[in-house]
Formats: sequence, C-alpha cells, structure tokens
Amino acid sequence: MHADIIGGGLAGCEAAYALARQGIRVTIWEMRPDKQTPVHQGGDLAELVCSNSLKSEHSDTAQGLLKAEMTILGSLLLPCAQATRVPAGSALAVDRSRFSRMVTEQIEAHPLITVRREEITTIPQAPCIICTGPLTSAPLAKALQEISGAENLYFYDAVAPTVTRVSLDESIVYKASRYGKGSADYYNCPMTREEYLCFYEQLVAADALEPHAADREMVFEGCMPIEFIAQRGVDTLRFGPMRPVGLSPVEGGPRPYAVVQLRQEDKEGQLWGLVGFQTRLRWGEQDRVLRLIPGLKNAEFVRYGVMHRNTYINSPRCLSPDLQFTTRPGLFIAGQLTGVEGYMESAASGLWAGLCLARWMQGKKPLELPETTMLGALIKHISSAANAKFQPMNANFGLLPALPGKIKDKKQRNLAYMTRSLKHMHEFSELLQNTL
Repeated sequence: MHADIIGGGLAGCEAAYALARQGIRVTIWEMRPDKQTPVHQGGDLAELVCSNSLKSEHSDTAQGLLKAEMTILGSLLLPCAQATRVPAGSALAVDRSRFSRMVTEQIEAHPLITVRREEITTIPQAPCIICTGPLTSAPLAKALQEISGAENLYFYDAVAPTVTRVSLDESIVYKASRYGKGSADYYNCPMTREEYLCFYEQLVAADALEPHAADREMVFEGCMPIEFIAQRGVDTLRFGPMRPVGLSPVEGGPRPYAVVQLRQEDKEGQLWGLVGFQTRLRWGEQDRVLRLIPGLKNAEFVRYGVMHRNTYINSPRCLSPDLQFTTRPGLFIAGQLTGVEGYMESAASGLWAGLCLARWMQGKKPLELPETTMLGALIKHISSAANAKFQPMNANFGLLPALPGKIKDKKQRNLAYMTRSLKHMHEFSELLQNTL
C-alpha cells in the first residue's frame, strides 16, 4: 500500500508519520526549495514562518490540552519541539531552524517515507492527503476549488518583525513574564502615556501595503495586523498586544501605561520577535514607526513583518469528520486548508488525517473522535459548522460540550474540561489500537 502527501509542512509531516506507523509507504511531495513561497526561507520540512511559539503546554489551557491529546495519539512533532525548545515562560517555543532540521532528518530517515522535491499542480489519484497550507500555489488551489464545488475562501495573514538581542537598549527593556508565570523569559518595552500616544499617532498614519482584493472582514482576528487594531480606537492596542496588565514596573519606576513584549526565537537567544505585532506596513515605515518603541531605537531588524494570502476551503460543505472529501473517496485534506488556524491545530489535523486515511486504505470502518476532546471538537467544528461565513478556528474551550453542572471558577472549569478530555482521548486511543 502507498499514499501520497502533498506538502511537507507540519500537517504533512504528522500525516506521513501516522501512515508510516501503520506500515503504509508514503511519498511526501514538497516544492521547496526549488520553488519558494513569499514567507518561507529554506528547504527543510515543517518550517515555522509566523512565530516560533507553539503556545502553552499546560494541559489546563486549550493549547496545552491539544498537545496532550496529540501525544496520546503518537505525535512526531512534539518530541522534536521539546528537543529544540528555547525559554518562553509557560509557552513551548522552539529554535526554528533546529526544529525543522530535526523533523526533516526524522522523516527522511524513516524507511517507509520518501521525500520528493517537486511541485504538484493537479490533484493526484487516491489515496492522498493534501496539506499544502495557506500559501497553496495557484494551480493547485484552482484544482481544489473545482473539486470542492464551492468557492474557496481566503483571508490575509501577517508575520511579526524580529530583532537582534544585542541591538536592544537594556537600560530600558527588562525581563519578566506576565503575572510572573514561569521564569522571566520575555523582554518588555515599557511605555509612558506620552510615548504610547506618539507611537499610536504615527502607527495609524503610517503607509501600509494593500494586498490584492484586500477585504478587512477576511483578515483572521487572531492574526490581526497592529495597524488594523489601532484603527479601532486609541486604547485598543492597550487592551490587546500592548496590554500592561500582569507586568510589574521596573524597580523604582512608574507602572507602564503600555508594554511591547519580545519573545526569544532561537536557542542562543540572539533573535527576538515582537509578540502580537503582525503588520502589513511597508518595510520603511516599519523601520521608522517601530523604533519609537522604547528600547528599540537602535534595533536591528533581521526580519520585517510581511502580509500574505492564506487559502482554505469551505470545509463544512466539503469534508466528512475524517477530513475526506465527500465527493472524492480517498482524497483527504489537512492543515490550514481545512480552516484550522495555528501551528498545533494544523499539525493535529494532519495526524488525524493520517490515521483516517490508514483506516480507509485498510478497508476499516471510519472512527470519529469524541467531541469532548479538544481535537474532536475542532474537527467537528470545521466539518459541520453552520455559519454562513465559515472562518478559521483555533483550539479553544468554547468548542467543547458543556460540563455537567455549572463551575463558576474559570481555572476549575478548565481543569474539569482537561480531565474529561484526556480520559476520553485515552479511551479512544485504546479503541484505535484494538481496531488496527
């Protein structure tokens, strides 16, 4: 038995590994490095482009719970992330280059997996999983649109800038984590009211790129560019990415009116990304406006923010709960193409698609994840959402069915969700193993 995986990102790697674990030979087709996207920089598989953070690993958070469920199901990427992690408080952040290199080495070393460096422009015959991501090439996107029978949706995503640590003014920036959670792993750039208002005025007046056919309603809320946020009101940033709550002032100094946080992006701590500062400003404007942030006056920008197109299909119309096209048996979709949003959500959908395709190839009855699990709830949402305008979705506790009884305390409620979800995922994993 043999299956094709189109796309060597997070979802593609998890899907290939899940299939290979079932004894199925897999070919991953990846167009990089011969043909690059606007945001990828290298040729390794599973390259992270928007951020180096995989978010919280605490299982009483939605992101942490999803990671715990993926571990139960046999994730490839999470052990690689643990082996290449960098300090980031309560979040799991990785050295990007080392992470993608380790994933690539493990995939290429697997005896049942072959990696082909070629672009695929047409839909292969089944069995196949397409997980080419939000930057799917135009020919393949057109082919997907024809198969889906519904118009592809799209939105614009943004990448935050990165600066070097040595260029930070450490007489101004200081290390701390919000609410003291974990170790003090973030650099913080505190602002007075006057500094904030100056920055705000320059930001809203700055020149920004206009993507082709840009439609603000199609920009995903979780990746909203800072200039979009700022245009909603003068204090919107202070209640968003620049919120000062949970951060103590520098000893002897005033409490910050607003704060910009920087998160470590490489193992050596030389590169730091501006947290929540996705932007579509022109690069010259980024250089000018972002230097108004205290501590960044002489910053060395090794990566400016960029805006790029994200493509995804109308999954509730097209996909069954196993992520298989309802009109094309044996053709599966995974990753951000399905309408999941986020690194781990994409990877988890690839893992699930791989498990489902293996069962389909083996002639076994498809299984459905319990909707009380985070992954099960996410898959149910993207395959059955009734919204007129289907939009990408992150893992969140709001997707889960209500708990019996009412728990007012949020932390206790999340712990109850976690306990129930992990119990049901362990039970599902045992069922899965018994039916292999």
